[in-house]
Amino acid sequence: MPIANLTDHTEQLTALVQAGVQEQIFPGAAWAMGTSDHGVAGAAGRLTPEPGSAAMQVDTLFDIASLTKIISVWSLMGWLLRKNRLRLDSCLADVLPGTQGHALAPITIFQLLTHTAGLPLRARLRASYGEVYDDIVRGVLREPLEGTPGLAVEYTDRAALILGLVIERLLDLPLDQALAEHVLRPLGMAATGFGPLAAAHGKQVAPTEYCEQAGAHLSGVTHDFSTRLLGGVCGISGLFSNVPDLQRFLQAMLAQDLQGEVLDANWVRASLTVQTGSLTPSRGLFWHPAAGTGPEDDVWCHLGFTGTAMWISPRRGRYAVLLTNKLYYTRDFTRINALRSDVMRYAFDL
Repeated sequence: MPIANLTDHTEQLTALVQAGVQEQIFPGAAWAMGTSDHGVAGAAGRLTPEPGSAAMQVDTLFDIASLTKIISVWSLMGWLLRKNRLRLDSCLADVLPGTQGHALAPITIFQLLTHTAGLPLRARLRASYGEVYDDIVRGVLREPLEGTPGLAVEYTDRAALILGLVIERLLDLPLDQALAEHVLRPLGMAATGFGPLAAAHGKQVAPTEYCEQAGAHLSGVTHDFSTRLLGGVCGISGLFSNVPDLQRFLQAMLAQDLQGEVLDANWVRASLTVQTGSLTPSRGLFWHPAAGTGPEDDVWCHLGFTGTAMWISPRRGRYAVLLTNKLYYTRDFTRINALRSDVMRYAFDL
């Protein structure tokens, strides 16, 4: 897309985000769209609706929620596959000894990446296993399935949690260290990392929901209780990032010479292709066609509980990012989903 055309989209996206602030869908947001070598970005609103709150900036840090699954788990899965440390048809019993003799043993990496493993649909970690890390992990790996593998596509956080454990075992590193070494540093994503964030970041972080226990809105601490229970680092959630870093990530996905050490062209191509046959909803590998589109439209996305979103279209050579702290107001998704859909349509001319 020519630079002039990108600039034409700036007014449309700015107006959408400003409307989201005025309608109290979120206190503030930052956004970007672009190609592999050029982008435009903007921000609107404030960190909180309180008088005197600092204005949102393009480089404000957000709790990116489930986008963590893409930046960490999806990226590192691709790295392991490229290095022949893993196969899509690898069974968990072969890569996670804790699953041997239990229902998860024959589940494959492919089934986890396509959400077709028949896993429990909710984390329910504390209610099921208590609050001790080792007990939680042991319980997750021994949990009975709730469905028959391969028969249905049902999104569950557990897929990312289990794949994060696979990554840690195969690389013999905690997930945060593996991510920093193999993805963040090579791509220059210096602002991205797992929380809790140091106090020095306080003025740069968009707060999320009110926490009764803390007596304040969470800031620099992940909103996701299961992730907090696991120490703040897991495949489910927990990353904080900003628009410039996510632009670097998506631009790397769109680049034509993806045979480097981070993101491989074959992995990107396979992930942005329907892998679930006639099952609905359609899934690639942790990516899925954007709501209201089909695979023929070639707009793929991943959404986050805090009101975040990333979209990419290799055929159009374009990406888009929306980061918000809508969770400051509510857990209801009706209005944020409508706004995210509008952003996607403007960004990709649908």
